[in-house]
Amino acid sequence: MKFRIDGTVMQTVNVELDDGESVYSESGAMGWMSGNIEMKTESKGGVAGGLGRMFSGESLFLTNFTAKGGKGFVAFNSEYPGKIIKLELKEGEEMVCEKDAFMLAQQTVKLSTHLNRKLGAGLLGGEGFVLQKISGPGTAFLNFSGEITEMELKEGQLLKVDTGCVAMFEPTVKFDIVRVAGAKNFIFGGEGLFLATLSGPGKVWLQSMPISGLAGAIRKYIPTKS
Repeated sequence: MKFRIDGTVMQTVNVELDDGESVYSESGAMGWMSGNIEMKTESKGGVAGGLGRMFSGESLFLTNFTAKGGKGFVAFNSEYPGKIIKLELKEGEEMVCEKDAFMLAQQTVKLSTHLNRKLGAGLLGGEGFVLQKISGPGTAFLNFSGEITEMELKEGQLLKVDTGCVAMFEPTVKFDIVRVAGAKNFIFGGEGLFLATLSGPGKVWLQSMPISGLAGAIRKYIPTKS
């Protein structure tokens, strides 16, 4: 499989497939494709797998794209302004990411749900009790909002983050929440009542413009009925 990421703000992944080669994506992600690409929509992992994806922000069904009779190409579009990240996962390697981040992957890559062990982080951490887990081997593409900052946390190093800015982290990173200290801080500080905490060791990816923040900024300019 060959690929190319085009664009700056609203990016597109262009994938070139050899004859018989296949990738799968969430429903509705495809933008355009060559005439020899065969589409097949199915619920990977059965009903339980489909329902799990729905809870983690994805569609009940996934779509397979297979080249038939020669090389073919498929383009997948991002859903919102931001960055597309490519993951090259080895056998047994995993990543945990925010819900609705998955775009497409090779057939060898497994997409599943990730239940946060700490109920407080799940209910109040902004990213929900259910996150997504991407497991190798293979190549996968994820879509995050805004610009992306990568950080490597050392053993015991703690990072406090706005809950919506947590994009992805390695499984070795502990994810939890803390309450903002001081009544004035959470009433007048504008950062909300809780912050996410990420504790090393491991790598984390942070996004600068959560979709909720973008929606809130736009909402101020939408006329309301009197």
